[in-house]
Formats: sequence, C-alpha cells, structure tokens
Amino acid sequence: AYYPVQVEKLLARFEVLEKDGASEKLAAGLSPEERIILNEMLDHARAIRAEKAQAKAQARKPDVLSLINSWGGVTVAYRKRLIDAPSYTLNHEEVALALEEGISFAEGLTPVRIEVDAFGHASALVVKDASTNGERVMPARSILVAAGTQPNTVLAREEPEHFKLDGKYFRAIDENGNAVSPERVSKPDQVEVVVQRRADGRAVSFFGDLHPSFAGNVVKAMGGAKQSYPIVSAMLNRVEIGARSDDGFLAMINGEFRAVVRAVNRLTPNIVEVVVHAPRAARAFEPGQFYRLQNFEATARRYQGTILSMEGLAMTGASVDREQGLLSTIALEMGGSSDLCAQLTPGEPVILMGPTGTPTEIEANETVALVGGGLGNAVLFSIGQAARAKGSRVLYFAGYKKLIDRYKVDEIERAADQVIWCSDEALGFVPGRPQDMTFVGNIVEAMLAYGAGKLGQQTIALADAERVICIGSDRMMAAVAHSLQQGALKQAAPSVRVAIGSINSPMQCMMKEVCAQCLQAHIDPVTGERTYV
Repeated sequence: AYYPVQVEKLLARFEVLEKDGASEKLAAGLSPEERIILNEMLDHARAIRAEKAQAKAQARKPDVLSLINSWGGVTVAYRKRLIDAPSYTLNHEEVALALEEGISFAEGLTPVRIEVDAFGHASALVVKDASTNGERVMPARSILVAAGTQPNTVLAREEPEHFKLDGKYFRAIDENGNAVSPERVSKPDQVEVVVQRRADGRAVSFFGDLHPSFAGNVVKAMGGAKQSYPIVSAMLNRVEIGARSDDGFLAMINGEFRAVVRAVNRLTPNIVEVVVHAPRAARAFEPGQFYRLQNFEATARRYQGTILSMEGLAMTGASVDREQGLLSTIALEMGGSSDLCAQLTPGEPVILMGPTGTPTEIEANETVALVGGGLGNAVLFSIGQAARAKGSRVLYFAGYKKLIDRYKVDEIERAADQVIWCSDEALGFVPGRPQDMTFVGNIVEAMLAYGAGKLGQQTIALADAERVICIGSDRMMAAVAHSLQQGALKQAAPSVRVAIGSINSPMQCMMKEVCAQCLQAHIDPVTGERTYV
C-alpha cells in the first residue's frame, strides 16, 4: 500500500513542476542513477493511475497488486520454514495479513551475497536454496535485512548503579523495590514494568523489546503499554510534587519538555540557525553533542497539495543559554528536509530529541588546536569556549570556501586565544583582533604556514599543540589526518598526543548502538588490522 501512494504523490508533484517549467531544473540536479530511478517511479505512477481510471470505468476494484508483482513485488527469504518463523509463532495474524497483501514467503533460503549494478547498488540477492543445495539469484533493488530483536540494554552498562540486567533484559522490580521476574507471555497475570525506584518515589518503567513479556514485535509493545499504564499512574500518584496541582505539574512538564521555535536566523546563503526554547534539553547539553529536529505534520505548511513535513534531521548543537532555556542548532541546506528549516516560524512547536552523542573530551590546562571547515565551525566554538574555561590555550584554524560562508564570528573569537581565518577565495578575511591572522588556501597549508612563522607572530606555537580537534568535510579531515600521521604536519606539530575527528552523517533514530548508517571499520593504528565495526 505504501509504494503506490508514494509514486502517485511523486507524479503529482512532478506535474506541478512541469507546469511551472521547473522539471528540467530538477532533473539537472540529479545523478544519472537518480534520473533512472525517477523515470521508473514516474512510469509506475502513470501505470497505477491508468489502472485506477480503467477500473473506475469498468466499475471494479483497481488491481494494483498485479502491477506491483510485475515490477518484482516483495518476497521474504527465510532460512527456515514459515512455521518456524517468530512472526508466525508469536503473531500469526501478521503473516496472514502479509500474504493477503501479496507478500511472498520463500523458505529454506540462506543469503550468500548481494550482486550490484554499475552504480554499486543492489541488483540481486544470491541465496543458497536448501531444496536444491544450489545457488539461486533473486533480482532485488531494495534488500532489507532482519537481524533479529535484541534488547538495547546499553543503559545498564553506562549506568550500572541505576539499572540492572536479568539475563538479556532489564531487571524488573515491584512497587516496593524488590526484584521480580516478569512472565514471558504477552498477557501476564501480574504486570511488572518498573525498572528503577528512587528515594523520592519517582520511578522508571520499561516496555517493548527491553521487557521479556512485551518483546518481539510492535503489537506486543503496544499491548504492554495498554496493560501497564495503571502501574505508571499509581507510581505517579505516590510522588510528592510539592504544592503543585495536576494542572500545575503538567504545565511544568510542558514548559520543560515541549520544544518551541524561538527564532530562525539566516547565517550564510546555505546555513540556517534554528533557536529552540527547550529548557531541559538546553541544560543537558555538553559541547560536541547534537540534536534531532523535526516539525509536526499537523503544523507544517501546505503548498499545492504537498505537506512540507521534515524527516528527522541530525542538527549540530552550537550553543545554549541555560538560564533562558534556549539552544542553538545549525543546519546546512542540502535540499529536502534541511531546506525546510528556514520555513520554521517563531512560536511553532517542533519535535526535539537530545542532546545525544558522546561529548567531546576536554582536558584541563592543555594547548589545543581546533581545525574547522564550514559547518564544522558551529561545533568547535562551543568546544573552544569549554576548553578555555578549563584553563587550556586554544589555537583555532577556521576554514571556509567563500568569504560569505563565515558566521558566528564573535563566538569563534571567544573560543580561541588566536584565530587563523582561512578561505579558498582570494583576498581572504580581515581579522577583527590584533592577534588574529588570515590565509588564502586550504586548511593544511594554513597550518603549515602558521607553524613556519610565515603569517606573523605566533601567540600560541603550533609546535606546542598537544591535542587537535578537527571537524569538517571528510576530505578536509582526511587531509589533516594524513599530514599529521605521515606528512609535513607531523614535523610542524610534534607535540600532538591526541587527534580527534568528527563528521556529520544522516541519522534517524538517535538510539545508541543500533544505527547502521554510521558503520565504520576500526583499524588498529599500530598493526593496520581491521579490528571491529
């Protein structure tokens, strides 16, 4: 049901662009592969539209399923038999409905490899067929891997004093704090969902895949919430909330946790700052962390039948005002959802998750070199300010492609004892402080020129830098890393003990240890061997 709706929506939007004469501009911005995909989806949408029109003329239901199956359909390849599948044994209704929707189930197939096309993307799944003991090629453009459901119990490792484990699940306790073992059935006689009880009466509850009674699928998790809300309500009734009424308590919770846009500021032609009022999220922020921002579909703008709703965006946490409860997030406009940040309006409620991510390690009384490229500078000025607050000396190389790309100059100056402003564009920046310098060229060249004394008097010698924190594009960071390890910076900055790099990447869920988009091979720097992912 999802695909027909999406391609029909795509066709409707494309026809609007065609009418406005903008479709060629859209196509010009696509890669060769993206143009192939676009044309294929438009063809599918036109076929669905024609089938619906024909069905209406013939007074019958549209047979969209036959079209989808002719394009490849959906097949679940399983190593065992259907009757062995957890989806069947735990919730057979899901299987029945899937079969009704035309999803095929193929038994006894073990994945061997994925074939790719000229663009390096999936074209087929090769499986070993248990019935023939030979290989079988299944054409496939989208391959989803079900890796099983394991509880995400990282919290028990991070805060073992607060959370305990019972096997692979969190340990449950009763209302008096005694350890209990929940029944491993979806409708237990005694529901136990409290995992922590605090001295002041507050408690923490747990559901879904973290809980042995409600793990395995979304239906059981939702059922668990339905069965357990009386316990949560009872625990809340036992908490002393001062003299506040229920309305007062809810007002306090709304004020602390509901995020509202305070301002949207254009920093450069393609960088936007979104200032959000979210007191609890602002107070919890530490330099180097980030947030997930999204607008509500209900309040999103409508344009010619299109709802301008954003997908979740990983947003750089630039700075916070803890007293006012404000936090600054910065987005680079790259099309789609990131472009919609500029359309947010003051007073608009938004979805904000975070702060998340491990804060940057900031040691006291060090000499630190910050190396920023473009959007990366939005992260570094809060790190630099925190380092200076701990007694460190900060040398800051702030790099940009064009002169108009620079923003938050005052914050960068407060983050560093000395700033070297770098740009690829001729003439370069004009420093605002006597000790600051300017350089035209790439960031590595700037560091080498500064270290050699070619830019003037050094307030902080590059040779004294003990720690390097580098944030920018992958190419820029790779160049800095290579030069520090094997190139000229190795000699120009001999005192560097630690070098840290960081790059923005797409991230939807914000959950710890489960996001497969950021998988990185870890390589032992001494042996060169790949250790783990």
